[in-house]
Amino acid sequence: MTTPLRLGTRRSQLALTQSQHVADALTAATGVPVELVHITTEGDRSAGAIAQLGGTGVFVTAIRQALHDGLVDLAVHSYKDLPTAPEPGLALAAVPAREDPRDALVARDGLTLGELPAGSTVGTGAPRRMAQLRALGLGLEVVPIRGNVDTRMARVVGADELTPGVGGDLDAVVLARAGLTRLGRQGAITETLDPLQVLPAPAQGALAIECRADDARTTDLLAVLDDAATRACVVAERTVLSVLEAGCSAPVAAYAELAEGEDGDELFLRASVTALDGSDGVRASTSGPAGDAVRLGRELAEELLDRGAGALMATGR
Repeated sequence: MTTPLRLGTRRSQLALTQSQHVADALTAATGVPVELVHITTEGDRSAGAIAQLGGTGVFVTAIRQALHDGLVDLAVHSYKDLPTAPEPGLALAAVPAREDPRDALVARDGLTLGELPAGSTVGTGAPRRMAQLRALGLGLEVVPIRGNVDTRMARVVGADELTPGVGGDLDAVVLARAGLTRLGRQGAITETLDPLQVLPAPAQGALAIECRADDARTTDLLAVLDDAATRACVVAERTVLSVLEAGCSAPVAAYAELAEGEDGDELFLRASVTALDGSDGVRASTSGPAGDAVRLGRELAEELLDRGAGALMATGR
């Protein structure tokens, strides 16, 4: 009998859904059974804002420790939650094909962003979204919120439909479309936001599957789940984040797409940094061979820094 692989995951509905999807895909491709191991992280224990909890890594440290300790064999993370620096002793063994990386609006009465009246309250947990929404100049009151997908949505649609004890006190919330899709909540979306309006977070919609670097068996098994196109895009996006020395709580956005060029796949990368109050921002773009993802990300980040991105990030803290 084949020994099951132990997959470490957070207990949230979205994390469990993502992890089960990976477990099922891995078993279908390799025949190896996978069992989920629930792990509570610092981000799960606190209701404070992510930036106040230390920013990047609050959802992954405990899971990574379980990997190091041999309590689990692999872990599934929302890629955008990972620190940009590699974790010694662990390998990023697979980056599966990602869901739609764009942001999505869930608004009362089926409204789009442009249809919300001035003064409408819009909730989001990401400084990046808050900054870009304010920069649109629509007169919206953008407020920080925490909680899982259903809790956030209930702030708009009301407690009776989703979460007991949470009232519909907001006019809209902005969430990652990928999470809504994975949970089967895409029917609640009233508008998928164009990246020209709100540029996604680096690696949004992508999953990262880690295992111990010296675990050759698990590394080899996970290789079947890796998607080269997705990996190239998120490497470029997260290189921007790394060079800017920013984390997932910074108002930094980056979005890469692949398209067929004359000499093979070409990567198109856009990135931005926006002041938290929306008063100023810088955007830039570049393109080049998919194999040059790191170089493209580095050069674009350096261009943003040359145009004042560092000062904008400093005012957003």
